[in-house]
Amino acid sequence: MLTTAGTGHADPYAPPVAVPAMAPSTLDVRYKAERRSIEEALTTAEDVGDTDRARALGAFLHPGRRFLYFDPRGNGRAVEVVGDLTRARRIAVLVPGADTTLTTFDTRGGKPWSTPGGGAHTLYAQAQAESPHPQPAGVVGSELAVVAWLGYAAPETFSSDVLTDERAGEGGVRLRRFLKGVHKVNPSARVGLLCHSYGSVVCGRAALDGPDTAAWRQVTDIALFGSPGTAAPTAAKLSRTARIWAGRGTTDWMQDVPHVRIFGLGLGPDPVSPAFGARVFNAGNGGHSDYLEPGSASLRNLTAIALGRPAGVASG
Repeated sequence: MLTTAGTGHADPYAPPVAVPAMAPSTLDVRYKAERRSIEEALTTAEDVGDTDRARALGAFLHPGRRFLYFDPRGNGRAVEVVGDLTRARRIAVLVPGADTTLTTFDTRGGKPWSTPGGGAHTLYAQAQAESPHPQPAGVVGSELAVVAWLGYAAPETFSSDVLTDERAGEGGVRLRRFLKGVHKVNPSARVGLLCHSYGSVVCGRAALDGPDTAAWRQVTDIALFGSPGTAAPTAAKLSRTARIWAGRGTTDWMQDVPHVRIFGLGLGPDPVSPAFGARVFNAGNGGHSDYLEPGSASLRNLTAIALGRPAGVASG
């Protein structure tokens, strides 16, 4: 049985509701359906005394927030959209790493930018600030839409799951399925995958395991930051067409993690190593949770990658 995080009891939360497949005409239906699901999950959280979950879900219901997918069971999964997915020229999909749950979707350790929800809003705000004609979120003509994609069961940092790409295999399948939906919604947009920590393993498996499809060819950039590896031996193996980027802050503890792969354990070469062959960008002097911190070099460079402006990315 699934359990509610921290309770040890049978999971009281309802499974995801049925929603129509992604298409321009179904997005509003999905947003409304998932909002109702969040409201129901909030009621459950309050009833069972799951106070941290209730606090997080209450924030999900703030005006203007829109979720394409929501599953409150276990540690939870959620997919939030910031901006206009149907008309954006570029779509950035932020794939988070270990320890990401519904409770930590928006804030963790006083650093909201280190989470998928907080990071997506920070990235969108940075892109708007750099636009010559900034628009409010969701307004027609916005150049960038950002997706906070917690579409897989993220492992815990201090667990054996982070030593292999097993969780990432399931996540990679789900990520490719989501990108097919993005293609149906906006086939002319170009997509950047921004992959943090174990999320870069998810992106790696999505790249390695699936066939070359129209949806995958929309991906023009894959950025790996704070990455333990991707399970790929080189950047060239991830894509024949997309630009592969890698960055690591100078105080990120990930630099001390062994980058090997043997007998199914480990996640392969260090993405910032010359042998891997990625375009290394300047990630500043921040730590593992600081890549999207406002004002940072890493945020500026990840925004340029998200916007498809390689000339604006400072090398590391």
